This record gives sequence, C-alpha cells and structure tokens, in this order.
Amino acid sequence: LQSKSCDPGFAEENASSEEQAMTKIAGNSYLASPNLPDFCGCSPGWSSAFYGAECFDSEVHSYLKNLGNQKSSESQNIDAKKVELEQLLMMETKNYRKTIKFYQKLLQKERRSKGPETKSVLPKLRGQLQEMKSKVQFLELVKKYQMMYAEQWGVESYVLPTVIHSGKADTMGMAPMGESSLLLYYNTEKHQCNNQNGVRVLQAGTPLGLMAYLYSRNAFLEGYVQQFLYTFRYFCTQEEFLQFLLDRISSTLSSASLDPSTSLTKICNRSFYILQAWIEDCYSVDFATNTDLLDTLKEFISSKVASLNGYGERLLSLLKDASARRSCSADLCSGVDKCEEETEEGRKTLHSLCKKLSEDVSRKNFHWKLSKGMGPIAQYQREQLHTGSAVLPKPCCSSLAEESSISLARADEVGPVLLIECTPQQLCWQLTLLQQEVFNKCHPVHFLNSRALGVKDKCVAVPKAVSPETVSLKVCNLFLSKCVQDQYLLQLLKNADSISTWVAAEIVTCHTTKRQVSLLSKFLLIAKCCYEQRNFATAMQILAGLENLIVRQLPAWKILPAKVAEIMEELKAVEVFLKSDSLCLMEGDRFKTLPTIPSAHVLAMHVQQLETGGFTMTNGAHKWTKLRNIAKVVSQVHAFQENPYTYAPDFQLQSYLRQRITRFKDADISALAADNCANFHHIPAEKHSRKIQDTLRRMKATFQ
Repeated sequence: LQSKSCDPGFAEENASSEEQAMTKIAGNSYLASPNLPDFCGCSPGWSSAFYGAECFDSEVHSYLKNLGNQKSSESQNIDAKKVELEQLLMMETKNYRKTIKFYQKLLQKERRSKGPETKSVLPKLRGQLQEMKSKVQFLELVKKYQMMYAEQWGVESYVLPTVIHSGKADTMGMAPMGESSLLLYYNTEKHQCNNQNGVRVLQAGTPLGLMAYLYSRNAFLEGYVQQFLYTFRYFCTQEEFLQFLLDRISSTLSSASLDPSTSLTKICNRSFYILQAWIEDCYSVDFATNTDLLDTLKEFISSKVASLNGYGERLLSLLKDASARRSCSADLCSGVDKCEEETEEGRKTLHSLCKKLSEDVSRKNFHWKLSKGMGPIAQYQREQLHTGSAVLPKPCCSSLAEESSISLARADEVGPVLLIECTPQQLCWQLTLLQQEVFNKCHPVHFLNSRALGVKDKCVAVPKAVSPETVSLKVCNLFLSKCVQDQYLLQLLKNADSISTWVAAEIVTCHTTKRQVSLLSKFLLIAKCCYEQRNFATAMQILAGLENLIVRQLPAWKILPAKVAEIMEELKAVEVFLKSDSLCLMEGDRFKTLPTIPSAHVLAMHVQQLETGGFTMTNGAHKWTKLRNIAKVVSQVHAFQENPYTYAPDFQLQSYLRQRITRFKDADISALAADNCANFHHIPAEKHSRKIQDTLRRMKATFQ
C-alpha cells in the first residue's frame, strides 16, 4: 500500500513530561511482580471507542500534568498523582453525596409544606449540585486518563514493521516489509486532541498491519484499541489474534532488557496490556464461549510467563475473576454486590442519586414533537412520581427464588385482571427491570454480523419452527469462517418477539369489548411511560404487538378515547425517530444521566446498514474508517449498561408477568381471536331481524 501525504512529524517525537515520568518509574520495576491491588484495569471502555481522540481533551491533559506538582521540590511521580487524585475524588464524592441528600430532603419538605423559604433555596442548591456533579465527573475522567499506563509502552510508527517481525511463527519466510505496505493514512488539517497540523489518521490496513497498529503510540488514548477489540473479527479470528500476541510475548520476553526504551521491552509490555484489555472487555464473547482459546491462553501463561514475569499471575487472576463474574451474572446472583467495598457502594449510590437529580430536572421537558397532549398520561405520572420511595435509589437485583410466590396456575386464574388493576407506571417499572435484566447480558459484539444469524428487517429474526442452533452461518457471513460467534442476539430478539406476542394475545383473549378497550388503553399508557423513561425496547415491543394485523382490526379501536388513541401515533413517531439515525440516543448528555434501553432490532438494523458494502479496498486493505464507524455505533450498548434503572423490584408482579409472557410467547393470535366473539364486528340483532322481515315481505309481494 502507498501512504498518502506522509508527514514525518506524525509520530509526535516529543513525548509529554508525564509519559516520560511513567517510563522512568517503570524502568526500575520491569519484570518485577506488580502489586495486584494496585494493578489497574487498562480497558479503555466504550467512551474511547465512541469519542476516539476527543475522549480526553486538553483540560484533562493539563490537569493531570500539574497534579502532584504543587511543590517545586516534588518530581512528577505517577504514584503521587494517583494518591492525590484518589483523595480529591473521595472528598468531592463525599461532599456531593451529602449535598444531594440534603437537596432530596428539602425537595420532599417543599412538596409537603410548599413553603416559600424552601422554594428560594432549591434553585441555588440545584445549581451548586450541577457544578459539584461536573467536578466529580471530571475527576473520574482524569482518573481514567491516568490509568492509561499502557501508553508508556507505545512505539513510533516507524517501529511497527519491527512489531511484525518480532513474532516467529507468522513471519517465517516473509520478506521485510515497511509501514507503507501495512497501513494507509490520510491527512487532517487539525487534530483536536493535540492541536497539531498535518496529523495522519489511519484509513486502511492489512490484518497484520492493523494488529501491529495496536502497539503504536497513543493507540489507547485515541480509541483505536477499543475499536479494534469490537471489530477485529471481520478480518481475523480470535485464535489468530491470540497467537499474534503470544508470538510477540514469546519472542521478546527472554531478550527484553531492563531498559524500558528498547523496542523489545516496549513490545513485550504492550502485548501484556493489550491482552489484559481484551480479557477485561471481551471475555464473555471470546473466551467464555471458546474453551480451546481459553485453554491455550492459560497453558501459555502457566508454562512460559508466570515463572518469569509478574504479569502472568495478574492475567490468571483476571481470568478467574472474569469467569466468576460471568457465573454470578448467569445465576442472577446479588451476592457480589453485597461483597463490594464500602467505597464502591457509595459511588454506586452517588450515581443513582445523580441520575435521580437529572430525572427530576429534565423530566418536565421531555416531550416528542408529534405529541398532541398529555391527557390521562399526566395524571398517572403525577400520582407516584415524586413520592419518597421514588426519589431514593433502590436496588435493582432480582432473585428467582423470591419471585416464585405466584404459581403458574394462580397466574392463569388471575388472567389479565392484574394487568388492569395495576397502574401503567407500576407495569412500566417492572417490565423495564425485566428488560434490563436481558439487555445487561448483551455485548456490543453481539450486534455484529447479524445477517449471518438470520436477522432481517421487518420480520421475526428466528422462525418459531427453527431453533437458533440450526441457523446457517454460511449465508452472508461477514466474519471469517473459523471465527466463533456468540448468538445471544437471537435470544434478545426472541424475547422481544415473545413480549409483542403476549401483548396481542392478552388483548384478543378479552371476552368483552369493554375489557379490550381497557387493556388497549393500559398497554398504550405503558408504552408511553416506557419511552418517556427511555426504555425504547419495551415501548417498541408493545407497539409491535398493537400493530398485529388481528389486533388492528378489533372493533375496540373505534370506541377508544381520542387522547389515548393519539399515543399510537406518538409511538410510531418514536419508531421513526429511532430508525432515523444510528446515534440518535447518544445525542447531548441525556444518555449520561438517564438510563436507556435501546431497541435491539433497530440497533441491529443500523449495524447492518453500516456493514453494507465491501470491507476491503481494491488492493486488499481492510477499510478501517468503516470498521471505526461500526465500533462507534455498537459502543453505545456499554454506554447504556453503565447507567442502570433503580426502580424498586416487585417480585410478585414480575413473576406474574414472566408467566403470562411465557404462556403466550408461541401463541397463534389468529386462532386465539377466532374463539372470541368480541373480536368481530356484529350487526345489532334488531336491525338484522328487520332486514330479514323486509326481504321476506318483498319476496311475498313478487308471488302475488
């Protein structure tokens, strides 16, 4: 490949002072076993993939540079920076927590007494809280930037061919190659992160070149590493990527010197950090589903790394922790939360309070353009919106043992009565918690290559007569043929289809038109409440159930109150909004403060749209710009998972909903509707009798 507009200044030859300090410290401790509690995670996270180089601006860079340097006698020690940052973050978090609790008390007092003194204090206090929240979030971002220890082992672009040839297995017999034959760049006039001109941006590369670019300087900070971890399956398998990393470790581990400035030392250490980031972020989709891959990694670490380098012990511990977290998540266990440290619990509580504050401030302004009025919706929202239980955060963990209080037989006896008796908000909350439980198990990688799983637009993803195991991966498979793909997306879409079928079945099985009107109104109000709480998944599932051909022809729609019927148009407008832009839910800062659950099918369709077209150029290079855009879209899955709903779980109601959904998930709506006379248009008996009499009278007259 030929490099376009190659700029010799691209490498940023002058390293920043804090990176030099990090290298200096690391040079004295290389090959020493790291202190495991202080060995921080290095996964860049979703924000790195989404924002790229703009994730950390110059303000964060300058703040970290000056941190720990207040006294002229102090040197720029990264340990001093870390200690001071932790102290500042702990102090600001503690103050913010106290202030927001005081704000909640004043808010409740104002709602009870409506005193003028509290009304004058609340706006000022709210402004202070917003400032404190911004400061805490900024310190969290600085902490994340400081944790990018892996950047000290990055190499300049001209060293990347050395990275390729440092491995033995995949370069034997290969002729020496330069950077221009591995990677293709294009020029930008200005880079917002470092304010330089003529910066090269990666455009395309060969599989080896793209893997080698993981070792380039600032690959972590610019978001490349996270974007690569999301999308590498399009051009290499998990086994090939793992072997690439292990070959670099094998060839440099024994020859790496104590001098951290040598290329071999940097390649060796950078390989460990890349491997750690891969395990931290993609264990569930790559290692947990591929035992051979996991065994290969464990055997390599135990036999070749653990005895020579402290990273081996850390990686084995990391694999053990990741496996334990996955097992706990599969069992829906809440014991891990109870075992967390008190400081982490405090931060989670702070996050929940921060979210509740944002909900209280912004809920009043959340309206869709096509909404023609709140009508009865506003009434049920005001009923329990600002109660004390709604203000304080609640745990959001469920237990299958606790929610077994209603037997399946009992649920059948109750029927849809409980749906009508519960308020739309209660049902919205519990359906949201059930949806969150399913959504939190998915990974951004699950939404890639969905065509190979049979996912199509405007149809059921998996036919009910076909199991997910029988879906052929040979049709429209964009991954390499030997690449293992987790099919959890099919479960997610099947769950959505089950809820839509349940909604339609509950309506068509009502034996009176009056009951159908009541249930139609309830589901419309639930859907509206869901999308206003940014649970777009459940809202679209209910819409799909209401748009069922049999349901849309019911006579009950003609006598539905006009204001309630208008909600149907609002839901369609929301659907158009969700389909309009793949990043529409990431606009502004609302997604950072309010929890969100996207529609899985809509997101999969957006990714399929980005996957349309070739992934390679005419010379065989893979288009990194295309892969980067795909990574940006799927990264919002992790962004939404970071901000969970904290509604109080009603295990009895959740159990009832689960059982009703399970009962009707495979139902034939047309067959159910045929057994119910309320689903048909009827001619009044008197009018029908009069028509018969008139017909007989006319026939009698013809014979006279």
